[in-house]
Amino acid sequence: MRTLLKANDTCWCGSGKKFKRCHKPSTDPVRPGRITPMRTVPDSIVKPTWADGNEIERWDEPRVKSADVIERMRRTGREAADTLAALGQLCQPGVTTEEIDAACHEMAIQRNAYPSPLGYSSPDNPFPKSLCTSVNEVICHGIPDDRALIDGDIINLDVTLFKEGVHGDTNCTFFVGQVDELSERLVRVTRECLEKGIEAARPGQPVNEIGRAIQTHAELNDMAVVRDFVGHGIGEQFHTDLQICHYYHPRLTDIIEPGMTFTIEPMIAVGTWRARMWNDGWTAVTADGGRTAQFEHTLLITDDGAEILTTPSDTSIHPYWSLA
Repeated sequence: MRTLLKANDTCWCGSGKKFKRCHKPSTDPVRPGRITPMRTVPDSIVKPTWADGNEIERWDEPRVKSADVIERMRRTGREAADTLAALGQLCQPGVTTEEIDAACHEMAIQRNAYPSPLGYSSPDNPFPKSLCTSVNEVICHGIPDDRALIDGDIINLDVTLFKEGVHGDTNCTFFVGQVDELSERLVRVTRECLEKGIEAARPGQPVNEIGRAIQTHAELNDMAVVRDFVGHGIGEQFHTDLQICHYYHPRLTDIIEPGMTFTIEPMIAVGTWRARMWNDGWTAVTADGGRTAQFEHTLLITDDGAEILTTPSDTSIHPYWSLA
C-alpha cells in the first residue's frame, strides 16, 4: 500500500509532477451522462415476468428451496459470477460504463440468459440497462451511461442473470487504474464485511446476527454501513420477502434455516451512511459525497454454514475476488 500523499507532494508514479497534477483521484462528484435506448433480448431466451414492459408478478415463494431449485441456482449463480469476473477486466481508464453494459448484455445472451435488471421495477420507470454500474460515491443502482472511467475511480458492477427459471445475483467493487490509500482500505474493509456476514449466516441463528457482524467490523474500521438497502431472499424471484440488513436490527429475528437462499451485499461508506436519490429514481449516492463500496454473493444455507453460489470458475481471473 502506498503512503498517503498530499496534493503538492511528488507523485508516486515517477513522473516528477505534483500528485495533484498527476494521479490524485478526482474529487468531482459523479454526474449523470447520456443513456442509450434499452437493448432487446431475443425471444428464444426465457424471460422473467417484467421483461418487455410487463409488470412484476409476485407470489409466496418458499424460503427453503427444493433440491431442484438449488441445483438450478448453483448453475445460474456460477454463470453470473463468471460474467462479473470477465466484466471486471474492462474497468480501465477511458472505458465508459455504457461499454461495460453492452458487454454484459452480449455475455448474457451468449449464455442463453436474461440480464435480470433490464426493465425491472415497473413499466413507468423500468431500469434501462443490463447491469448496475456504481462509481465512487454512488452507493448502488447506478445506470450505465457515456461517462468514461478515470484513473483513481472505484466502480461496483452488479450482475444478475436469469436462467433455468432462477436468478443468480453478485457484485464486486473494482479499482480503475491506481487508486488512493483510503479507497484501497474502503474496498478491503467492505470485502471483509461480506466475509464476516457470510461467517455469521449459520442455521439456527437469527438473520440480524449477519448485520451485527458486518456493522461491528465496519465501525471498528471507522466506516459506516449504508442502511437504505438490504440483502434479500432470491430464487425463482429476483427479490423475495426475506430481508438481510447489513446493520444490527433488533426486530429482524427470522431464524436461518438450511435450504434458504439469500444475498448478503453490504454497502460501506467512508463518511455518513445516509443516502440521497438522483432524479432518475434509481441512482443512490452518499449524502456527503464520500466514497462507498459493495460486495455481494448469493448464498445457500447448509447444515453447518453457508455455501456461496456465485463464486466464479476461475478465482484468479481478477485480484479482487478473494472469497472461495
